[in-house]
Amino acid sequence: MTELEKTLYADILSDHSYVTGLRRTFHQFPELAREEEQTAARIERELDLIGLSHRRVAGTGVYAELEGTAPSSPEGSPRCIVLRADIDALPVLQENDVPYKSRIPGKMHACGHDAHNAALIGAARVLSRNRDLFSGRVLFTWQPGEEVGYGARLIVDEGCIDAADRSFGVHMASNVPVGSVVLMPGPNNASVDWFRIRVHGLGAHVSTPQRGVDAAYIASQIVVSAQALVTRRISPMENVLIGIGKITAGTAYNVVAQEAELEGTIRVFTPEIRRQVKAELEALAKRTAESFGGSAELDWNDNTSALINDPQATAEAQKTALSLFGEAHVITSRQPDLGGDDFAEYIKRVPGVYAYVGSANPRNPDTQVAHHNSHFDIDEDALTVAVSLYACYAAEYLNRLV
Repeated sequence: MTELEKTLYADILSDHSYVTGLRRTFHQFPELAREEEQTAARIERELDLIGLSHRRVAGTGVYAELEGTAPSSPEGSPRCIVLRADIDALPVLQENDVPYKSRIPGKMHACGHDAHNAALIGAARVLSRNRDLFSGRVLFTWQPGEEVGYGARLIVDEGCIDAADRSFGVHMASNVPVGSVVLMPGPNNASVDWFRIRVHGLGAHVSTPQRGVDAAYIASQIVVSAQALVTRRISPMENVLIGIGKITAGTAYNVVAQEAELEGTIRVFTPEIRRQVKAELEALAKRTAESFGGSAELDWNDNTSALINDPQATAEAQKTALSLFGEAHVITSRQPDLGGDDFAEYIKRVPGVYAYVGSANPRNPDTQVAHHNSHFDIDEDALTVAVSLYACYAAEYLNRLV
């Protein structure tokens, strides 16, 4: 470790019980997207204790700034970095029995956002106490609404991160051993588009189908044909997923369905393929409906862009992680994930990197289940790793040490 890292890391270790307690508190009182009022209030109380001024952003998000007091580098103007944690929970009933089990029935931190939240507060504490060790500015953003893909875009659109030169965030990873970190340049997560296809037909008695237009049949044809877009219209070298998870149609067993609805998602890694697949799915749905005498219309929601780590920012964060944890614990290449994360919107505006922090421990099987599982948990040693990455990368970037 560098001397700066040693100083910060010792401070981080002394704060471990504090950060763990915070994480457990957030875990017990989860709030869904757009409802994070009490979560935001608790973040604000902690910032008051640290002595950082703050304000609300994106409705239920929180923003704060910290200025380093060390002399600026003669190499150029002071730098600025934005750090992000997401804070919303999921509509999941927690089924594992732990002392910090959710007290809100049907709501749970089943993705690690409670840990991200606590870790960023921990980093704010450590950086505030050691502001004499770095120059420049740190922007802290506690972002609401990641699970429904809207919070990051609001924070970006409000101009909160315009002053930053780098963006950085972390996410727990239940498929990575605790103590290890994934820092991979390029695509890490897919873009996420939600769609609904509304098919309009014509009702009739099921015994006289020729007098109607069967919306259920049309919808079925769209489901099957959509997969041909992946296998025959897109290069097999591309990663593309069209998933249709919900189909509703008809009103009775003996009536030709007059209406049908499909809901699904598209996941890809490049903007060009994203535009192509969306256009071709829309054309396919309309052509299929028209060929059987019906019609179709589509509704879209752009949940998030693809998360593509900036190569230079990734190399910087890798340097910090290698110094902190050693080569055996820094993973620089793995299969990208078709799951989405709207930190992508930060990186689109400000070059940045998203780190995946291992949270799995085989001695606790709940730490190895998939994210969004009702038994999801983390090995809390991952909190020390997350705080260290936030604090050390920020300080070293601002001091031009990476």
